[in-house]
Amino acid sequence: MATFPSLTKTWHTVPYPAISPLKPLLSAADKTILITGGGGGIGAGIARAFAAAGSTQIAIIGRRQDVLATTAKELEASFNGLRVIGCVTDVSKKEQIDAAFDLVVNKFGPIDVFVDNAGYVTTGTVTELSNDDAWITFETNMKGSIYTAQAFSRTARKDHAVVIDVSSIAAIMPPLPGAAAYSTSKLAATKIWEYFAAENPNYRVVSIQPGQIETDMAKKLGLTGRDHVNLPSQFAVWLASSEADFLHGKFVCANWDVEELIARKEEFKTTDLGTIRLVGLPSF
Repeated sequence: MATFPSLTKTWHTVPYPAISPLKPLLSAADKTILITGGGGGIGAGIARAFAAAGSTQIAIIGRRQDVLATTAKELEASFNGLRVIGCVTDVSKKEQIDAAFDLVVNKFGPIDVFVDNAGYVTTGTVTELSNDDAWITFETNMKGSIYTAQAFSRTARKDHAVVIDVSSIAAIMPPLPGAAAYSTSKLAATKIWEYFAAENPNYRVVSIQPGQIETDMAKKLGLTGRDHVNLPSQFAVWLASSEADFLHGKFVCANWDVEELIARKEEFKTTDLGTIRLVGLPSF
């Protein structure tokens, strides 16, 4: 039973066989993966899932060297042959983003999968927010997406590279008390990636609602964890596979059943299903 409105009858809260990183069709062997916000939480989970799917070259970006080093060490100890680069980077700083992407390309070669997972949340009503707090949220969530999109276009494998934008249900749901800056910044970031998708049909770009995962940001919004972190992690591996090639430019939830999504493939490809639009306004 879906907690939120759903495009599939089945609503998942834990991983399931169709998105298993051990599934041969989802193999990430020979793929270079770069994940912002990769030191912990959902980002670290996604890194682990891609390693399980066979990637041996993963870069994680974050602000804290100790967190990145610990995660990199744990991943390399868990998967034979895996190399992990940890890059201390503030995604709101263009020069730092460019340097991190260049480092990854110099070490590993062109990027096959980029996961835009870095995020920041500040709480408060519109009238309570300080300009500084609100703008830090936009600089991380929106400006960070612009800078990483620019760096990705310069360093990605030119055909069939994939972008996974870890968005939020807050971007598309009715107002959540205290989440004005966060939800609007995530909506802006998702629209940035929607434009990038339209402008770059040679890539595959998908935005996801990762589920309700127990993270520090969720706690700041007063939300508790309902879903297992491995659900969005393994869903991301599925999104990077050829099975999900019909979702270019779309917004989907990690809780949705992938086999039911595949059954609606033609509808996704020929209509505005899975896109952010004004309710009641015909497609144009």
